[in-house]
Parts: sequence; C-alpha cells; structure tokens
Amino acid sequence: MSPKPLEEIIEELKSKHQYLTVSETGIMTVPLDKLVGFMQELRDNYHFNYLTNVTAADYLDYFEVIYNVSIVEHPHMLHIKARVERDNPVVPSMVPLWGGAIWQEREVYDLMGIKFESHPDLRRILLDDDWEGHPLRKDYQWEGGREE
Repeated sequence: MSPKPLEEIIEELKSKHQYLTVSETGIMTVPLDKLVGFMQELRDNYHFNYLTNVTAADYLDYFEVIYNVSIVEHPHMLHIKARVERDNPVVPSMVPLWGGAIWQEREVYDLMGIKFESHPDLRRILLDDDWEGHPLRKDYQWEGGREE
C-alpha cells in the first residue's frame, strides 16, 4: 500500500490538530502535552514505522527535542519538535512506540540533561557515570584543555 503524498499528510494533520504549527520547511511543532498522542497517531494511522533520530537543541531559555520519523518502505520523513522547559527538562519517552528510542533518548539525556519520563533504563551512555553536567548545553563550563 502506497501512502498519501507527504504534503497531503501534513495538510491533513494541520486540519485535524489546531495546536500543530508547521514551518515553511515542513517542521512540525507539537506542545509537549500532546506529543505522545501525536506520535502514536503518526505511527498507527500514517504508518511512520521508523524513528530515525532523536536529538535536542539548546536555546538557553528552553530546549527543543527533535524527532525524525519515516516510513521505511517510502521516502516520507517528518520532523517534529517539542519545546521543553529548561528548569524542568522532562519529556515523555517514545520507547513504548519505537523501541529504538531507548539508545537515542539515553544519548540526549547524557549530553543535554533532558529526562525521558518512563524510560526503562535512563542512564549515561557516552560519558562516565560520575561525569558532572551535560556537555552539549550552552551553559556547560569546560575545564582544562586538550588531553596530552
């Protein structure tokens, strides 16, 4: 079964979800409290069956968590962003929807300090357990210099 054209899917989602904002380049912004339901709809009703990437951006006042989802059998890919408070950076985990999120959410947690609620194994993945801070945050203070 061939899916609808991507532009048609985006227009349908915009008309169904008044909270959804879509940039000129097609990036969708979803409120955090609607994220899980929206992502589940993409998976179940529109057949976006692969979570390609989870990452985050630091804007000093807030974070954005960015998800790329695709349909493996077709060249369709959507980019979804959700804004997260800097003082309490907690996002629902996508592991129940896409099992592959388990590693990607751990990386975002490790490097940015964003917690993924209900993640089954949220711990550092790249840095030592005793590492202090999250080095991809813009306010992270590096100490020392180059390793010899």
